[in-house]
Formats: sequence, structure tokens, C-alpha cells
Amino acid sequence: MSSSATPPSARISGRALAGLLVLVAALGVAFVELPRTLAANRSTGDLADRRNLVKAVQGTFDGYWRSGDREFSAGLKEVVGYWFRYHLAKASIAALMLAVFVALAIVVCRALLRGGRQHAWRTAILASASGAFTLLALASLVTVMANVQGAVAPFASLLPMLTDGAADPELAETLDQVRQGLADPSAGRQSHSALQVMVSDFSRFHVALAVSAAVVALIVVGLSVMLWRRFAASRPTDRRTRRVFAAFGTFAALLVLALTIVAVANMTTAAQPTSALLAFFNGHW
Repeated sequence: MSSSATPPSARISGRALAGLLVLVAALGVAFVELPRTLAANRSTGDLADRRNLVKAVQGTFDGYWRSGDREFSAGLKEVVGYWFRYHLAKASIAALMLAVFVALAIVVCRALLRGGRQHAWRTAILASASGAFTLLALASLVTVMANVQGAVAPFASLLPMLTDGAADPELAETLDQVRQGLADPSAGRQSHSALQVMVSDFSRFHVALAVSAAVVALIVVGLSVMLWRRFAASRPTDRRTRRVFAAFGTFAALLVLALTIVAVANMTTAAQPTSALLAFFNGHW
């Protein structure tokens, strides 16, 4: 991204730009269509349909709860395995999209910095494109983090489906028992094996996001430091370069702040998962 020792003008390679755009479009289609296929096997192929998945989650969870066992039943194990593979596929494709959007942002930003004196409209287009690709890269990053979280704790990631739609009477009774166990330890339900697994996986679910947010924040801190050093090293007369580095440096600093808030909030929830899980089942979270 440095503007030193570069030609007075630079053009974006149309072929390279078109290739990256086609690639990101293909990855977008793959992100929507492929995970269900990649996650399914002979016994879980019908789970690609959302209604079948919700029905399977509710039915297998009800049976698991009533069994009193800590280990997942065979049916629930298949559903959780499918959901793990689904999130893993989504995270992998989103990571590729992140890489492509970062490449696009860098290519456009370099063209902006190396452009020399150029028409204001071209500068505006390049600056807008660079910002747009940066935001799309951020969206891809958030998607990667969310799907890594789902892959680390797939059982907890499935819990929202328990309250999806009108529950049958047996499931409604089971969910009432879950709420009682979470709300009142003296009721004896907190010792229920399935409830312990739910609370543990719910805590892991939030720890996963807290850790990923903290790791990304550290990486972005390093990036922010590099950008501000480039800003300080640039010539005062090179206003365009200084504006670009200042803009990206400020964006990186704000991103670090947001990631820190996410990490702290999720660690707080992970430290007290029971009350947070109860709030979820009561519809307040």
C-alpha cells in the first residue's frame, strides 16, 4: 500500500479484477448452496430441508431429555454431527470469501495510492470501491467467526430451534422442565444430566466467540500499528496517502474496540451461562 518508488500512474488489471469478482460471486453461491450438501450423509440427507431439521432437533432433544442420559442419543448425535459439518463448511467458504475481499481491497487501494494526479471522479470511485470491499471483508470475517462458534458448540447452536414454531405438548412440557431446572436449583432439575450438558455447551459456545474475537483483535492491533506507522512515515505533502492510511488506521482502531466489547460480553455470559440460558428460553435474549 506504500506510494513510494511507484510509477506516476497505475491501472487496475481488468483481467485480475474480473477474475476476483467472478471468484467471489462463485463463492457466494457456494456459501448458500454447498454447506447443506457437504454436511449431509445417507442418514441425514433430509436435514438439508429447514423444516425437517427443526422437527429432528425437537424430536431428538425431547427423547434425549426424557432418557436422563448424559450421552447424546443416536438420533441427536446425527443431528449435532450434521450441524457441526454444516458450520464447518460455511466457515471454510466464508474464509475464502474473506481472502478474496481483502485481495480486492488491496488491489483497489494500491491503484488509488499509485494513481498520481487523476480525475476526481476516478479517485472517488476507487476510494468507494476500496471502502466497500473492506466492509465486505469485515462481513465475511464476522461470518467466519459465527460459524466457527457454531462448529465448536453445535449442540448449543441448535437450541434456538427448540422454540421454533408451535411445540407439541410433550416438547412444551420438556421445555418447562428445562426452565424450572435453570430457574430453581432446589427443584432438583439442575442435576439433570441433559441440563448439565446444555449449560456446559452454552458456555463453550460463548467462550468460542470470545476467544476468536480476542485473537482477531490482536491481529487488527498489529495492522493498526502498521497503518499509523505508514501514516507517520508518509510525506506531509502526500495528502492522498495520508488520508488513506489515516482512514484505515481509524477503522482498524474502531474494529479493535468492537471486538474487545464482543470478547468481554461473551466471556461474561460464559462465566454465568445458567442465567443467560434461562433468559434465552424465556424469550428475553
